Amino acid sequence: MPGPLEPLRGAKTILLTTYKRDGSAVATPVSIAFDGDRAFFRSYDKAWKTKRLRANPQVEVAPATLRGRPTGPAIPAQARLLEGADADARLAARALARRHRVLQAVLVPLSHRLMRYQTMHYELEPRRDRGDRGDQPRPPAPGSASGAAQPDQ
Repeated sequence: MPGPLEPLRGAKTILLTTYKRDGSAVATPVSIAFDGDRAFFRSYDKAWKTKRLRANPQVEVAPATLRGRPTGPAIPAQARLLEGADADARLAARALARRHRVLQAVLVPLSHRLMRYQTMHYELEPRRDRGDRGDQPRPPAPGSASGAAQPDQ
């Protein structure tokens, strides 16, 4: 039986939507890879999306073009940080390197080393309790420009 993240399996890039503390959404294209039924992506420690994920791991993901144009419906999910050198993080790194041979096997790891970034691997998990309001992103603060495109901060 296909899982909730199955529509992402054919995509090499997804549009990852994270949420700022004020509830406004920020969408960023990221590379995705699967190992069995598990879906992975990576970022680095100083990226704004990593900081947003630390504050709120609830995300929406959609298949997308390399430039971030969605090509399918958004799926509610949760991003779980995989700890630095554990087996799950190594599995994620290998899956990404297999799926994106040049970008994720060579260029991204090299640039992270040169820039002295710590690579952060995440596993996407389907959001469980969609009916529970506690897992929904906060609405935009009064007076904020809702619906406007937000820069990746």
